[in-house]
Amino acid sequence: MRMSRLGRFTVAQVGYGAMQLTGPGIFGPPADRDGAMAVLRAAVAAGVNHIDTAQYYGPSVVNELIREALYPYPENLVIVSKVGARRDQSGAVLRYDEPDELRRGIEDHLRTLNLDQLAAVNLRRMDPSGPDSGFDARLAAMIRARDEGLIAGIGLSNITVDHLQRALTVTDIVCVQNSFSLADRQSAPVLRECIDKDIAFVPYVPLGWPRDNRGRILADPTVVRIAQRYAATPAQIALAWLAALSPRVLLIPGTTSLTHLHENIAAAGITLDEDSIAHLDIAGTGT
Repeated sequence: MRMSRLGRFTVAQVGYGAMQLTGPGIFGPPADRDGAMAVLRAAVAAGVNHIDTAQYYGPSVVNELIREALYPYPENLVIVSKVGARRDQSGAVLRYDEPDELRRGIEDHLRTLNLDQLAAVNLRRMDPSGPDSGFDARLAAMIRARDEGLIAGIGLSNITVDHLQRALTVTDIVCVQNSFSLADRQSAPVLRECIDKDIAFVPYVPLGWPRDNRGRILADPTVVRIAQRYAATPAQIALAWLAALSPRVLLIPGTTSLTHLHENIAAAGITLDEDSIAHLDIAGTGT
């Protein structure tokens, strides 16, 4: 599997996004707890060493599954999370991004995962404002957590180029996690800035979200035609296109299916030719 970097860590270009290992709506426990743990173990056994999670997945459900399935963790396993949000009793996602809340969020992760340090934690932007004094205060809380050894690196999520450039004036950023796929390319300027600054770009929902976007990708005639040429699935081609954008693009597709897990991992072995990439670049699914 092709390797890349996330901060000081070396990771496989295809990782695993654990968000789906919950009940419906990313809330509550999974219907098949043993099956969820089997997927986690199979991912690591297949060479995945980058797992993306969050305390508010469940909440705490996914972190507890990761700990139960994988602890004691393999030496090279890189667990990355995010702070800035929480779930209420109805499952609604609420802001939890005051500096003291961010600190508690990091400590909650360490407790539920049974870790002394997280490889990276993304500061998730929960409001539509540009970089301002509130963003600076949140970033300062992340810097303190890193300097005290709770996290090895700081990431950002749901940001604009302005947020990234402002953050880089005061600290190193090891990764950026924004929505990006064949069906959603609004973060292309952020991707370009990450490549230019040698920062890992981690597209979440890499196969599209909501379901309409995912359906557009998997049914797009260009994607289907190229999938047939490579004896691959449309999902694999969509992931291979992302991986071809740059070695700094790290994929975290999620699934509860062992079959889809192995298909996702195998996508890293597909090398698209220039003609295929050019046609995917202008496919009708792009925005």
